[in-house]
Amino acid sequence: MPARNQLVSVIVPIYNAEPYLRQCLDSILAQTHPHLEVLCLNDGSTDGSLPIMREYEARDGRVRVIDKHNEGYGATCNRGLREATGAWVSVVEPDDWVEPGMYADMLAFAERFSEPLDIVKTPYWRIWMPDTPQQRKLNCSYRSRVRPPRQPFAIGDAAHLLTHHPSIWSALYRKGFLDERGIRFREIPGAGWADNPFLVETLCQAQRIAYLDTPYYCYREETPEKSRSFALGSTLLPFDRWHDMMDVLERLGMRDEAILRAHNSRGFTYLSGVIEVVGVEREDVREAARRMFERMDRNLVLSDPEISPGAKRLYADVLGLPAPRVNPLPYSWSLVKQGCYNLKNIGLAATWARLAAFWEKKAAREGRA
Repeated sequence: MPARNQLVSVIVPIYNAEPYLRQCLDSILAQTHPHLEVLCLNDGSTDGSLPIMREYEARDGRVRVIDKHNEGYGATCNRGLREATGAWVSVVEPDDWVEPGMYADMLAFAERFSEPLDIVKTPYWRIWMPDTPQQRKLNCSYRSRVRPPRQPFAIGDAAHLLTHHPSIWSALYRKGFLDERGIRFREIPGAGWADNPFLVETLCQAQRIAYLDTPYYCYREETPEKSRSFALGSTLLPFDRWHDMMDVLERLGMRDEAILRAHNSRGFTYLSGVIEVVGVEREDVREAARRMFERMDRNLVLSDPEISPGAKRLYADVLGLPAPRVNPLPYSWSLVKQGCYNLKNIGLAATWARLAAFWEKKAAREGRA
């Protein structure tokens, strides 16, 4: 059957999403691809989310509500995967929305290839400072950057995807691929960043990924205040998920240096986000950093031009190694290239704001403040 006629199962894991849920469901039901089943999974919401779901279920036969007790994001998505009957699976989070051509365009793209794909991946729209007067719609940090030598491809040809926001929702997954590989979410309490290990499970096991460089998914980013609150309240969670992802890579016997470097980069990103708020001298944070650093290949870390000299010195300090001699020029050049990319990708104003924030927080993110 041509992909354009195949059923897409849209999994919407919902917990207390009342303010945004109508926008989300309206956007899914407005898709130009008509063959949808929309699985609204109520994860024990205590607000008005469930009546909204029931309203949409009564109005549109493509919507099915599954009401369950609270189990968290991962378990809820897994229930959706068990219930899904489509050839393709998508996840849409209930505070986000999607543009009308998303599934039709992705499936039309899939039809270009003679073999069945495992994943169709796209970039996404960042909704920056959502629900404030400053709200803006910006390109994500990998649009126009994913350039594999051929399509479809395996992740080793586009390892750059593994350094960015997991964005598991800006993709379609072939249901047969997920089932054949036994890929499911970690059933972590709460939200728990269960998307992190799912990202690695899918991208690193897929043999045929196709990338369409057009964004459709609109992701409501956290505001700086919410990000700070998260860092204070769930300080060690990013390290836990990094280890989960490393466990997957080790289980798969991953030896590709580009993929391992990408995962190292994610670890430094997570660490810097934590220590700019709580500091690196806090005993539990320093211990978490040490455990993470011990699982990284030292040569890959110290030779990576995209890891800053300050971060490399922090790495050595935490592990009790001699301070490394670091040539700053490769990293400086990587910053120049990043700046040029940002200018093209998100414009002058957003690039200037990002640059100002980078320099303001640089010392703290390298454990020097």
